Amino acid sequence: MKENTIVTLADEKYFDLLLELINSIKRFSESKNIAICVLDAGLNQTQVNKIKNQVDEIKKAEWDIDVSKIKVRGKEWLKSQVSRAFLPKYFPNYKKYLWIDCDAWINDWKSVELYLKACEKGKLGITQSIGPGYRILSKVKWLFGKLAIIKSQNFKHAISSKISIDKARKIAFAPHINIGVFSLEKNSPCWQIWQNNLKETLKHGKIFGSEGLAINLSVYVDDVETEFLPLRCNWITSHLLPKFDENTKEFVEPYLPNYKIGIMHLAAGIWKDGKDMRLDNSVKIEIKSLENNTVVKSLRFEKN
Repeated sequence: MKENTIVTLADEKYFDLLLELINSIKRFSESKNIAICVLDAGLNQTQVNKIKNQVDEIKKAEWDIDVSKIKVRGKEWLKSQVSRAFLPKYFPNYKKYLWIDCDAWINDWKSVELYLKACEKGKLGITQSIGPGYRILSKVKWLFGKLAIIKSQNFKHAISSKISIDKARKIAFAPHINIGVFSLEKNSPCWQIWQNNLKETLKHGKIFGSEGLAINLSVYVDDVETEFLPLRCNWITSHLLPKFDENTKEFVEPYLPNYKIGIMHLAAGIWKDGKDMRLDNSVKIEIKSLENNTVVKSLRFEKN
């Protein structure tokens, strides 16, 4: 029995991305020692049949916390905003869980090793959305003079979810934590704290983003013990584009020392001519290479 697992979730719409994530995992020899588990939030039977021999377990995602049907409106993929906080319930036979959104893929196995190391002794392994080259961390609406209205992602979501003003202020200017990639041990106390916060954020807030707000509250308000990993371990492409090393044919950080991107995450999509790269694999964009050339690339995983 494999001790640790990588878990993701997908629906019919994101199936191609799911396949790419699986392929990006299995190309590494080290992947033989880690399970791949999939939460099904709307895959069709043909798709399930296609991956069942490539992964270790597939389970139907559920609404682990009651959510208004009006909020759901048939969007079963929104279960990802709830079920990821209950991974030991779905897949109980593992010691460590590494969650990776299906619109992400592994470029360097060292990031997997870092996440599995980071969550030891009950800690949360996760990455903050902040790093060299980030120009704007929070938005404000200037009224006049020195007066302004805070528009940070954490604060705005906390207020709309009717979180107490004291808690909202604590996370207002804290570096946002992206929940698209994280690691936790099975017996970590973080699960229960996160679930409790998630129940609160779901009461009045939107489903989408509720789990991210809950984990930010868990870290910055409840002081969950956390191991913060480098930005390359969860590289959000919509925040900052990578560069491309033409010699090694690999994506790297755009600033010195140009470390290799560990996990490429297409959160929020890469858009061109109204098309999202996540849903259209023909979409390519211009990025800079280390040799200072302009290259036209897709940021999706390409199997060699």
